[in-house]
Amino acid sequence: MAAPYPGKILPINLAAAGGQLIAQKDAFLCAASGTKLDIVFNRKFGTGLFGGEGFILQSISGDGLAFMHAGGTIVEKQLQGETLRVDTGCIVAFQPSIQYSIERAGNLKSMVFGGEGLFLATLTGVGRVWLQSMPFNRLADRVVANLRPGGSQGEGSVIGGIQSVFERR
Repeated sequence: MAAPYPGKILPINLAAAGGQLIAQKDAFLCAASGTKLDIVFNRKFGTGLFGGEGFILQSISGDGLAFMHAGGTIVEKQLQGETLRVDTGCIVAFQPSIQYSIERAGNLKSMVFGGEGLFLATLTGVGRVWLQSMPFNRLADRVVANLRPGGSQGEGSVIGGIQSVFERR
């Protein structure tokens, strides 16, 4: 069993998680015999288009252990009717009782200069959510940035990116 990029392997007992999880499409590694994999289509056009994971998520169901892959630090959060807004790539998995949608990341100023991108994932309801701090796209961006002469200065916004363009000249 090997993950496609550096990270951590997260074992989840499906029976304790209610028998089913919805996961990002690259999170599943392997599971106990009898576990069923399926795909879930995002019915909301905006969520599928701007959600970072596209229209297709994975449904993992069964009663044994499922092993998921995540990058960076893994956080398990129990929502109690709350709303959690996170970067779209930071979601590893969630229980089907959680509603998943996409919303704008604030006003135009914060969307352009905030460094988080244009959209945030919104998770609402009662259930468990697993998050990762270093999704693959962010890891790849950091590796590429450090391959450039001078390395990365940690620029996380448009201003930081513009600054690095002027520094190279």
